[in-house]
Parts: sequence; structure tokens; C-alpha cells
Amino acid sequence: MRRKISLKPITLLLFLITFASFAKEGHSDGEPKSDIKTEIKEYIQHHLKDSYDFSLYSYTNDQGEHVYIGAPLPVILWDNGLQVFWSSKFHHGETVAEVDGNYYKSYHGKIYKTDASGTITYDDHHHPTNAKPLDLSITKNVFTIILVGLLMLYMFSSMAKSYRKGALPKGMGRLLEPIVLYIRDDIAIPNIGKKHYKRYMSFLLTIFFFIWIINLLGLTPLGVNVTNNIAVTLALALLTFFITNFTANKNYWGHIFWMPGVPWPMKIVLAPIELLGIFIKPFSLLIRLYANITAGHIVLMSIIGLMFIFKNWLGSSLSFGLAFALSLLELLVAALQAYIFTMLSALYFGSAVEEHHDH
Repeated sequence: MRRKISLKPITLLLFLITFASFAKEGHSDGEPKSDIKTEIKEYIQHHLKDSYDFSLYSYTNDQGEHVYIGAPLPVILWDNGLQVFWSSKFHHGETVAEVDGNYYKSYHGKIYKTDASGTITYDDHHHPTNAKPLDLSITKNVFTIILVGLLMLYMFSSMAKSYRKGALPKGMGRLLEPIVLYIRDDIAIPNIGKKHYKRYMSFLLTIFFFIWIINLLGLTPLGVNVTNNIAVTLALALLTFFITNFTANKNYWGHIFWMPGVPWPMKIVLAPIELLGIFIKPFSLLIRLYANITAGHIVLMSIIGLMFIFKNWLGSSLSFGLAFALSLLELLVAALQAYIFTMLSALYFGSAVEEHHDH
């Protein structure tokens, strides 16, 4: 834990460098900004979005050129055949990428087919009308998901190997064992029961560590914000939804469609409400995770942005101290959101396999 906390000043410093670079040179599309507030707002919106590369910060060299410090990712398009190239060809949206005689432009986080001059046409609602190829690119969110998946595979494989050699885990297993036992003894068994909890342990462990590690990476200056992408939280919630309903017993469905011990007129009234609850539960999961992570990023970066608005030692010092304290709180939120998602999933699983003895 001490190591994580010591990284936060570096994280905040890199955020400050990023803000400073944007404050000096403006957004990557080259358009001038009306004021610093607008620039900070647009940068926060840019930071929250997925992108085709990892970008730490940028600066303008002596020749007036924008220099970006980061790493490109592979762009994979299907446009009358497979087109693969590095995202560095877009130069952060400033240039057009030419591949086998085709021209592509990155515009507002999407790739459009265009001409050599990068022309974008619009409809009456100012929406681009250019053709969009099928985008299968490895964005920074996709890359992070793959990276975390491989990391978890290594972690649990190492733990399993240590158990094969002896009763006491070693290395990675020694770190993971208390957390695994906590999820088993304090989340899975109390909510699901000793009879059925083993069926769900693999999912509960996976979902907890995945959300936790992803949220921690979101606190780094890499701009990784996987769980503030509603498509990702929707996918996680759908997994809980399908597992709950596909493993449910007849008592679960009986209490939804024809609740025992209730007068039949009330059963007709309650059945649609209970059926609606099946869909409300996963919806609450995805919204809770998405909203909390997104709000945390917005508040943290807004407070950091206040340093460039105050422009004095008192206001900037207070903003920095508040941002530092909030970033430490975000470490707790990262684990708390993983815990809540896992706990509620276990609760839903328990209600699906609960055995009732109605007379």
C-alpha cells in the first residue's frame, strides 16, 4: 500500500505536465481556445474517451511542431479487405492516414474514409456523412483489457502452481490468498450458501480482480478509463444477468411469475413488477460502476485544472492538496466498486439458487 501512495505525486505531476502542455499549445486539432476554462473542460472530455494510442503529454518544439510523448496502437479496419497500420499515421488527428491508396481520418474518436486533403462532409445536423469502415482496432481500452486478462492469468496460474507444491502458497499466492479467502468466506458463502457457492467462485474472483485492477490503472497518467465506458460496464452486468437467470432453479422463477402464499389477484399485479426487477438489477450494476468511476475522474481532473485558473500560490497549493487527498480516496473507491459489484452479483446468484420450502 505504501508503494501505491508514493506513486501519486508522480501521477499528479504528469497530469500537471499534460495540462500545462495543453494550456500552452491548445487542443490537437489546432483550433484556438477562447479561455482556459474551455480548454480544461475539453481536455477532461478528451481524457475520458477511448483513443487509438497512449498519450502522456505533448509539447511544441522550436520549429512549431507538436511533439507527442506516448505509444501508438494498431489500427485494424475492414474496407474491401483488411487494412492494418499504426495509429501514429493519424498524428493525433492532425494528418490523414494513407493505406494502399485509401485515405482515413480520425475525427472525434471515430475513423472515416476521406480524400487526400482529409475532407469531412456533414448533414443538416452537422453529423459526418463520410463512409466508416468496420473498425476492429486495438484501442487503449481494448489493450488494457487484454493486458489485465493476461496479468490475471499469470497471477492465478502462479497461485495454483504454488498450491501443487505445498499447502502454503508462495510468491504471488501469498498475496492473493487472503483476498481469495475473504471473497469466499465473506461474500460467496454468506450470500449463496455452502451448497452452491463453488459454482460461482471463479466468476466472482474474476470480476473482483478485473474491476479492481482496471480501476487502479485508471488512476495512472496513461488515461486508461475502461470502467467509465458504459459498453464495458454493460458487458460485465450482462454476464451477471445471464449467469443468474441461466442457473436459476424453479423456485426462483416460481417466486417471480406466481408468488406462493399471495392471493391470486395480487399475483397478477406482482408478476410484471418482479419480471421488471430481473432487468433492473443488472442495470443498477452497470450504472453504479459507470457513474462512480466517471464522476471520480471528472472531479479529480477538475480540481487539478483549478490550478491553471487561480494562477497564484495559495489557490494552486490548495487545489494540489485537495487533488492529492482525492486521489488517495480514489484508491479506496477502486477497491470499493469492485467489492460492491462482486457482493451484489453474489446476492443475485444466491437468490437464483435459494431453496424454498413453502407449505
